Amino acid sequence: MSLPAELLEPNATGLARAAGVLREGRLVAFPTETVYGLGADARNDHAVASIFQAKGRPRFNPLIVHLSDAGAARDIAVFDDMADRLADSFWPGALTLVLPLRPDSALSPLVTAGLPTVALRVPDHPVARGLLSAFGGPVAAPSANPSGSVSPTRAAHVVDGLGEKIAAVVDGGACPVGVESTIVGLTPEPVLLRPGGLPVEAIEACLGGPLAVPAKTANVTAPGQLSSHYAPGADVVPNVTSPPSGALWLGFGPACSDAALNLSPSGDLVEAAANLFGYLRELDARAAPGQPIAVAPIPDHGLGRAINDRLRRAAAPRR
Repeated sequence: MSLPAELLEPNATGLARAAGVLREGRLVAFPTETVYGLGADARNDHAVASIFQAKGRPRFNPLIVHLSDAGAARDIAVFDDMADRLADSFWPGALTLVLPLRPDSALSPLVTAGLPTVALRVPDHPVARGLLSAFGGPVAAPSANPSGSVSPTRAAHVVDGLGEKIAAVVDGGACPVGVESTIVGLTPEPVLLRPGGLPVEAIEACLGGPLAVPAKTANVTAPGQLSSHYAPGADVVPNVTSPPSGALWLGFGPACSDAALNLSPSGDLVEAAANLFGYLRELDARAAPGQPIAVAPIPDHGLGRAINDRLRRAAAPRR
């Protein structure tokens, strides 16, 4: 029988222990500002394969590599002027860049799913940064949950989903952003591959022009592109304007006083993003068999664009 994950404190002792577990080729979940990540040494084939096994993640779905600073990222990928501008403006932060992979990167090919590009991020969370510094190398880390289910924003969510499949969890409290990073591809033109915790408007202002939207294709070219994803067990119905009969209603804004839970009674998109996955989990636990979760309309700008992306994927037909 597998042992439950070791819970580690977010202090020097806990981070040193977590870094040691990573060096042993085992899996460690840790908080970032977006969601909890499931980390493995990105250079270790067996360790990276363990991520896919623990999550039940398709092998064709590439992983994001987390790094302590932009210098470490430049050792792995080829940066152009636009990549430099975005990294200088938004790293550390909730931005993932998909860039050409250097042939001498030493990453496991499982990380990139055999693609010539790699997804890189420098997180802005003291625990994540402390762990990356203590480990001293690249850490592949998708969200620390079973593939396709609701992403974890607290250590307890990780334990609920993966507690006996991973070695350790660093408990750093609730993730402040609450939705995954924004992913931008630069191969070579800037393309929005996934809206997320950094508003698209900020990226476009930095670049001085709009981000392109990728053509619809069945091929996965970056993390977070599966059509059905981030889903609770209950069906999700977005854009519901009034309390529906027979459904649990997840509200947004002051007009939703009858909602079972409200992402933000004041209509604050930052608060709503931070609450999204936790509230979906809570309503999923409350839902009777066959009872859906209906969600109030969310403005489609700023972090609302990321929230609506997650809700569309949660509502998509399950694979």
